[in-house]
Amino acid sequence: MRYDYLIVGAGLFGAVFAHEAAAAGKKCLCIDKREHLGGNIYTEEEKGIRVHKYGAHIFHTSDQKIWNYVNRFAEFNNFVNSPVAVYGEELYNLPFNMNTFSRMWGIKTPAEAREIIERQKREARAAFGETETAGNPKTAEPANLEEQALSLVGRDVYEKLVKGYTEKQWGRSCSELPAFIIRRLPVRFTYDNNYFTDRYQGIPVGGYTQIVEKLLEGIPVKLGVSFQEFVQSTGAKVPGRGSVNCSGELESTDRGDSFDKIVYTGMIDEYFDYCLGELQYRSLRFEEEVLEGCDNYQGNAVVNYTERDIPYTRIIEHKHFEFGTQPDTVITREYPASWKRGDEPYYPINDERNSSLYSKYAELAAKEKNVFFGGRLGQYKYYDMDKVIAEALKLAESELNRD
Repeated sequence: MRYDYLIVGAGLFGAVFAHEAAAAGKKCLCIDKREHLGGNIYTEEEKGIRVHKYGAHIFHTSDQKIWNYVNRFAEFNNFVNSPVAVYGEELYNLPFNMNTFSRMWGIKTPAEAREIIERQKREARAAFGETETAGNPKTAEPANLEEQALSLVGRDVYEKLVKGYTEKQWGRSCSELPAFIIRRLPVRFTYDNNYFTDRYQGIPVGGYTQIVEKLLEGIPVKLGVSFQEFVQSTGAKVPGRGSVNCSGELESTDRGDSFDKIVYTGMIDEYFDYCLGELQYRSLRFEEEVLEGCDNYQGNAVVNYTERDIPYTRIIEHKHFEFGTQPDTVITREYPASWKRGDEPYYPINDERNSSLYSKYAELAAKEKNVFFGGRLGQYKYYDMDKVIAEALKLAESELNRD
């Protein structure tokens, strides 16, 4: 079989591109190292509940085009993400809003909340060297994430809701983390617990897996095989590394299949056999528990635990994403983890060292003939789901309109 595209990765990016390419009359083959479709948005039914196997995923966007596109493949409910944070015996609403501040300080009005936050911000800035003369501040740049966060929200919010959670996420003290990790911390002076400000938001009724299944309908897919294994087992030759045939195709010498181009959504450094070194990631570990006879464990889909000495960052109760009424429930504790080669990479660490290394890999990628790198791992960038779809559609439009 001759294929126009080999799609490496059956997550959202790969599936959207494959769907668009197939609709344009192109022949595609999709492979994925996992034994299932969907990448990190994969959902699996347990006890009649759709379980988000790789952590909570709430679809949200302000892009009507993307919203209309994804609604072609699933019906979305009206779920609104309103997480709760636990600090000791205290419960706080997220994002930081008037419900949070009222609970924290016993105040009622936005003016009272603003006064407390601004005073604490001034105190924090003075502590790390910022001074103010005749109303003109002399700026001292925060030296680390702790100083940055304190200058954005003040000490109370930082200590209770930012510090421990962030240190668990990154596995380091906030005073050891670079300031740029937190560019901003949204503070809202309204009694609104909606975490996102996007116009469109919801969970697909029936889970996310169906979306990718429909996107890849009619397209051959091979699961449980990595790109490297595929190349080795089929004798495929990879464009751009001195191994292309005379017509510039990715060719399988054993099976007779040929591929004109590759859309690669795996780790960009792995594609190049880590020749310049490893990019770094943070990983996650999930501990799932089925609670039979318990119809409601925590009363909310997502509850964050912000103290550092509690090892998990949050507990997800999956049935609440779809307003479930099942007699049992399924919860998942989410533990941040360090990453090493072979672990699942979740969050790129976009510090100076990794950003510099990625730019070098990006230079190599730009020289690859007929290979396109996309998605969170291919572009070493965290993407929300709507942005993944937008990037895949952008590539499809650019690539397919060439013909």
